[in-house]
Amino acid sequence: MSTITQLNDLRSELTPPDEETPALVTDFVTGRGRLGALAVLAAQQQRIIASDRRSLLLLATRCADVPLGAWFAGLADGESAALRTLPALAAACGPAADQQPLSGCQTYPSYLAWLALNGHPPAVAAALVANFTAWGGYCATLAGALRRFHGFDEEACAFFDFFAQPATALEQAAAEAIGPAGLTPHEADAAREYGRLLQAYERLFWSTLAELP
Repeated sequence: MSTITQLNDLRSELTPPDEETPALVTDFVTGRGRLGALAVLAAQQQRIIASDRRSLLLLATRCADVPLGAWFAGLADGESAALRTLPALAAACGPAADQQPLSGCQTYPSYLAWLALNGHPPAVAAALVANFTAWGGYCATLAGALRRFHGFDEEACAFFDFFAQPATALEQAAAEAIGPAGLTPHEADAAREYGRLLQAYERLFWSTLAELP
């Protein structure tokens, strides 16, 4: 089995069905979304992205002598680019009611930090790629809803637009970086474990925001 086939299969296995779309995203699709919740999202993402960037750089350092190191470093560069788009989103949504870290939102970056220290880098890469599809889809949906119902311009939507890009190129780059030998059975099992937990923590992120008063 080729590496890209392994990654495709893992993505298909872990991508949540449409009926599991977060309530917060569904609310915006129907025009009932609250900008205050997205203001909190922007505040939480400020912390998340800064943490994720350091985690990815640590992963890059752990495998600096193989192509996968450059792949993780590229993701870290992407986090830096995403961070620069947050001020416009925050300004468009208005002040956040709560700037403090919310445990349900910060679980994902905490786990990624654990993976940066303890995970098998090829399995971590595979799990991240599998998670990109769901996250990117939610971001694309929110970007469209914000334009339609709230009149957000390109700058205000830039954060969601950035992550809404198809993950195909990243997936192909990950497959090439992992190499033609692909994931070993042990790494494939680890990737499923990491991916399931990343998905669970992302669902917790969205449900925490949806439950805000």
